[in-house]
Amino acid sequence: MSEKKTGLSARIAAMQAAEEAAAKKSSTSKKTTTTKSVAKTTSKTTAAKTSAKTTAKTTATKTSAKTASASAKKTTATAKATSTAAVKKTPSKTITAVKSASATKASAAKTTVAAKTTTSAPAKTTAAAAKSKTAKAPASPAVYDEDSIQHLEGLEHIRLRPGMYIGSLGDGSNENDGIYILLKEGIDNSVDEFSQGFGKKIDIEIKDGRVKIRDYGRGIPLGKLEDCVSNVNTGAKYNNNVFKQAIGMNGVGIKATNALSSYFRAASIRDGKMAVVEFQKGEKISGKTGAAKPGVPNGTYLEFEPDTELFGKYNFNMEYVEKRLWNYAYLNPGLLLKCNGQEYISQNGIQDLLVNEMDGEGKALYKIFSYKGENLEFVLTHTNSLDKFVYSFVNGQSTEDGGTHVTSFLDGVTKGVNSFFKKEYDEKDVCGGLICALKIGLDNPMFTSQTKNKLGNVEIRAPIIKEVQAAVDDWLRHNPDVAGALEEKIIKNQKARNEINSVTEKQIREAEKSVMLKIQKLKDCRYHLQDGEKGANSMIFITEGDSATGSMVGSRDVSYQAIFSLRGKPENMYGRKKSALFENEELKNLTFSLGVQKDIEGLRYDKIIIATDADNDGFHIRNLVMTYLLLFFEELVLTGHVYILETPLFRVRNKTKTVYCYSEESRDKELAKMGKSAEVTRFKGLGEINPSEFGQFIFPRKEGESEDKGMHLTQVTIQSLKNVPQVLKFYMGNNTPERRDFIVHNLAKEIDA
Repeated sequence: MSEKKTGLSARIAAMQAAEEAAAKKSSTSKKTTTTKSVAKTTSKTTAAKTSAKTTAKTTATKTSAKTASASAKKTTATAKATSTAAVKKTPSKTITAVKSASATKASAAKTTVAAKTTTSAPAKTTAAAAKSKTAKAPASPAVYDEDSIQHLEGLEHIRLRPGMYIGSLGDGSNENDGIYILLKEGIDNSVDEFSQGFGKKIDIEIKDGRVKIRDYGRGIPLGKLEDCVSNVNTGAKYNNNVFKQAIGMNGVGIKATNALSSYFRAASIRDGKMAVVEFQKGEKISGKTGAAKPGVPNGTYLEFEPDTELFGKYNFNMEYVEKRLWNYAYLNPGLLLKCNGQEYISQNGIQDLLVNEMDGEGKALYKIFSYKGENLEFVLTHTNSLDKFVYSFVNGQSTEDGGTHVTSFLDGVTKGVNSFFKKEYDEKDVCGGLICALKIGLDNPMFTSQTKNKLGNVEIRAPIIKEVQAAVDDWLRHNPDVAGALEEKIIKNQKARNEINSVTEKQIREAEKSVMLKIQKLKDCRYHLQDGEKGANSMIFITEGDSATGSMVGSRDVSYQAIFSLRGKPENMYGRKKSALFENEELKNLTFSLGVQKDIEGLRYDKIIIATDADNDGFHIRNLVMTYLLLFFEELVLTGHVYILETPLFRVRNKTKTVYCYSEESRDKELAKMGKSAEVTRFKGLGEINPSEFGQFIFPRKEGESEDKGMHLTQVTIQSLKNVPQVLKFYMGNNTPERRDFIVHNLAKEIDA
């Protein structure tokens, strides 16, 4: 036995000797002068001892840091240390989101941070000593250890990463801004109650930025009220026996509303009893249960106010709110929604939606076809237009970006038409001029994001195609007059498309000769949509003049950011035919740059960004470009490819700080902070911003940066398609007395030119 031990000891000694020899060799080759680098190449035991001795000799600060850390841990047994980087570098909004629940816990965390900072970065005296020995001391890397790992409770995570839950923040100027998502989540729960057969009315009040929602359903079970509004992934929507095909299904929605509100209150009334709970920024401040007032009907009440620390100075645009409320009404016939005294109710469901969008049935080429199956419902007709318009919904949720249910539906319509006529008509001809509304019900819908704008379920494709095909075929067999009108429309579509293609093909060939491979005024990028993942984020900035282009060229990323420079104001294309595009040199070049000279399937960039000056001329150019897009490439707008670049109006700075402001209010706030020494620069043109500055306004905001940083984009959206022709005619058509009167009565007292 002793021989075996001796043999083992010998082998260990030999291994240690070999390691020491290797360490000395490595040390000699690298000419390392510090004990610490040698310690890394020696055995684990030797390294630990040497490191301990070296640390003890070189810094007493580390010992004091450990003492401070130990002291912090004693202050609170339950508190966990907060990550050094997160506390040191997180902006004020984020700090608010992750702050501790009590002063004691926060104090302990600060003590720990101080200790960790001392540990990871040498004290000034130590640094000075190190500098005397070496010419330049390497920077200390951030410590990555057990204390770096954070655990955020559900609502803390929502406040820290709101984009994961509501898409974007915003001030309410865009219909997809976060405040409307908060409103939607509150209403969704009430609509789900109606869809299950409980409560036929929802009362809503939006006043001074505060929202109140009251339904008359079953009411949230009193003992689970707090959990249902604050505990992520908790709710009854997972239970298909209680909620079938509900809008809310992830157990997150109303919790996001709670977390992102400066004040949130929820109350539930059930059979004479009541529970109430209140929160501030996701943290509970009060809660109680008791008897409800006699005669108060069952239901749920929500009240909240979006947090201005996150959303800034916001405002609910009631036009956007009304659109959402009408959608709820169309999708839930018989449900009465009352908002600020206005009533929203529909008896014919999505058929009313179609009639409203067409501004009456007079524009329909034939009587609206309405079909209702077990989980699929749609209405459709054709108009004289060549464009198709599809309004789609899943479980009452508007899917503006479409999804598998929309593509499957269009395939089904085409197959049904071809089956009846025994032809092979192209889908573009069958669906040209089609206007329809589609809604489906799914127990387990899979959306591509938390905001639920696009459906991803692939298993529904075949069943939808089959059901729609059979429904359309049967409908045409029972309505021969409709079948005749529909085929006539399809043939007209064919002729119109062939005529357009023949004209444009000829002109495209002629244009290609002049454009060749080099398009003037285009500074192209390396990757485009056709290049797959590399070009998925490709974008083209449409700018005015060489000065603005110069600022961008010096700061863009050439791999995915292209620039097209306009010479000035492009031609107003209102009332012109598409062939006129190829007679105008500038718009011809722009069309080829976008890659849409044949059809929009050739689009080369994911984002088309209009970047003009923030003055009257800039706004006019913006309108001219949007007119060009809406008239000839409307689908680019409908599919969400067109954006406006918002650049800062002011730069406020002093000797130590520079801030870029997008409003006068923001400018005044920063001036008050910086004091009299601050200077203000007003940017009227993009060319006034230096390329070194401009880069930060055309790249996405980095993690942890404040709201004034990064690229600010406003997506161009269409509220109601029926209004587009009238709007273009009024603003871009021939001068009329009506427009002149409008300008006179709405002319601003002070024009900032």
